[in-house]
Amino acid sequence: MGLLILMGIFATCVVIGLPVAFALGIAAVSAFYFEGLPLIVAFQRIVSGINVFSLMAIPFFIFAGELMFHGGIAARLVRFASSAVGAMRGGLGIVNVFSSMLFGGISGSAVADISALGSILIPVMKEKGYDDDYAVNVTVTSSIAGIMIPPSHNMILFAVATGGGVSISKLFLSGVVPGVVMCLCLAIVAYVIAVKRGYSSEVFPGFTALFLHFISALPGLFTAVIIVGGVLSGIFTVTESGAFGTIYAFLVTVLVYRSLTWESFKTAVVSSVRTTSMVMILIACAAAFAYMLTYFQVPTKMIEFMNGVSDNPIVILLMINCMLLILGMIMDMAALILICTPIFLPVAVAIGVDPLQFGMILMMNLGLGLCTPPVGACLFVGCAVGNVPIEKAVKTIWPFYAAIFIALMMTTFIPAISLTLPNLLDG
Repeated sequence: MGLLILMGIFATCVVIGLPVAFALGIAAVSAFYFEGLPLIVAFQRIVSGINVFSLMAIPFFIFAGELMFHGGIAARLVRFASSAVGAMRGGLGIVNVFSSMLFGGISGSAVADISALGSILIPVMKEKGYDDDYAVNVTVTSSIAGIMIPPSHNMILFAVATGGGVSISKLFLSGVVPGVVMCLCLAIVAYVIAVKRGYSSEVFPGFTALFLHFISALPGLFTAVIIVGGVLSGIFTVTESGAFGTIYAFLVTVLVYRSLTWESFKTAVVSSVRTTSMVMILIACAAAFAYMLTYFQVPTKMIEFMNGVSDNPIVILLMINCMLLILGMIMDMAALILICTPIFLPVAVAIGVDPLQFGMILMMNLGLGLCTPPVGACLFVGCAVGNVPIEKAVKTIWPFYAAIFIALMMTTFIPAISLTLPNLLDG
């Protein structure tokens, strides 16, 4: 009965439009009260949920991404990508994918990717004769690179949700190959559709221009080197690397590019504070909710349920993927990371899946959910930026969904895609 109350109140709060963070907190406190547990324990769990040192990296990553968004780094990355692959048929679609891969690896946020690159590329693609639905669909689906390719604050959330048993540096490495594979699949689909629709190619600007655009983009690209390289080399902790990355991004946008104005700086600060506040409240309330899930033995019951359906690891992994895909379509990603990890991770580990690989499966599933209705934040932002009705975009986005699904299946059933780079770190 207690579990029914926990899930029922949570579902009711979400349906009536209450923010997910408050829905988690209200449901958890209600379950504590129903079970006769001291309410002080519930609030201790809420506070302890954010009393984790590694979480300090999240506001730094978010602020660094906002500074780069408003400081001109995204525009330079687009110029570099356009010089490199724009001469291919339908080149701007491929430029969009690889720009997302470059910027996503710096900002660590899918929504930031769409906001920064979409506002630059979608109008240009329309001007060059690309259909608006194509421009939006490429931008929306490729934005998931911001989740997969390090640094990613979502990976920090996953590490926290595992109870600290997973190395953040190894998680960063685990996301590189799956993220690149996904972008390659999207680039192929973007090319095929561009050829089918008869889109033109850009003129190759020459190797001199390519080199100059690379040099212009290099200071911005080096932000990711500082953040990820500092962690992997052991020079910085994740939190320290985030702080240094933020300082570096500020210095680059102010002293090197000289494109960060006082007004854009204030906008970046306000946006970072708002986003960080939402994330931290969500983490705090999800900690109490996850405690009650464990109290009701939901992970154990989930293992028993899935083993009752089948003891075949392939079938169980397909079931996990289906559940995550469905949940990703109706709930916020950060909340699902914190809720689903303690439920599904024990199931995955029980059938021999490495926690790092499961983390990538979780990220890609929930990332796909960001691009799908009815609660796809990336889809909504992309359509708003491109001024395209959601109904029109969804009608033609299916090939891009298929590309991500192929990458997801490869990540699910080929462990080496996620584990080769982390294993090299151990070696």
